[in-house]
Amino acid sequence: MSERELHCDICGSIQRFEVPPCVDGHGADCPERACTGCGAAIMMVVSIAPRRSTRRRAAVHHRAA
Repeated sequence: MSERELHCDICGSIQRFEVPPCVDGHGADCPERACTGCGAAIMMVVSIAPRRSTRRRAAVHHRAA
């Protein structure tokens, strides 16, 4: 099993987290981690934000009626 040291909110300190046996077929790439101290589970998720356009939009001018 793969291990990594992370902060555990339940333990209140840095603890070793390991990848439990993955039933979803992810193997070592499984996003789930379990604290070896208390057993709390976390998900390791990578979020990629969309890039903002660098193009300037043309200003919209409204006509008075």
